Amino acid sequence: MPANTSSSPKRRFRLTIAYDGTAYAGWQVQPGNLTVQEVLEARLEAVVGHPCKIHGSGRTDQGVHAVGQVAHVDLETRMPPRALRLALNARLPGDIRIIGGRVVNPCFHARRSAVAKEYRYCIWNDDLMPPHRRLYALHVRRPLDLAAMQAAAEMFVGEHDFAAFMANPNRAVESTVRTVMACSFQRRGKRIEFRVRGSGFLYRQVRSMVGLLLRIGQGAEPPGAVAQLLAGRAPRTARVPSAPPQGLFLWRVWY
Repeated sequence: MPANTSSSPKRRFRLTIAYDGTAYAGWQVQPGNLTVQEVLEARLEAVVGHPCKIHGSGRTDQGVHAVGQVAHVDLETRMPPRALRLALNARLPGDIRIIGGRVVNPCFHARRSAVAKEYRYCIWNDDLMPPHRRLYALHVRRPLDLAAMQAAAEMFVGEHDFAAFMANPNRAVESTVRTVMACSFQRRGKRIEFRVRGSGFLYRQVRSMVGLLLRIGQGAEPPGAVAQLLAGRAPRTARVPSAPPQGLFLWRVWY
């Protein structure tokens, strides 16, 4: 039963959201496709009793997951944040969870107020990948030269034009210049995790970065290919394939 919202003040809530993106066509509402945003808005309306428009820090594609997506929504309810979180989680499917929530200043905007985001990409590097990991990591059977991959990853750090790493070069954007603050690999046994933190990312930029780094790790490209592409001295073509979505996680958003 919806919460009583009669004469309730409108307040802006900041929500931290985790989800398994396997069953969804991404974050953003798309007619005819099930998305995370659509499910959240429907369940929020059931809780507060009025239509809701939720704004995320950014879009994630089909099959991409989130550990720390951040969104804001304006609600006419007197419910405290914890009660809202519990009521919403009780109505959400098991692959979406609100893991944090609080009332914020009306000037806060989940996307525009963000100063940095971190993505992580998981690779399982072995002949055999356990079945329970197949939706959350990319299976790479061939040995990888992690030292070469790390050396190449460090070339991404700084302010660069990432036009060669945008999957759709015809997509309208104000600028293709982005700043990468940190970029590294962590290996634990057969599991390799790529971590990148930046001011923002272009469409499929992180997956394209991973795609090139994997080619470098397999010896198909030299580490210097990163610098060449960032400098615009080499065409994108097939050198920068987009890694599949299932290994990618939106990890954290900074404000």
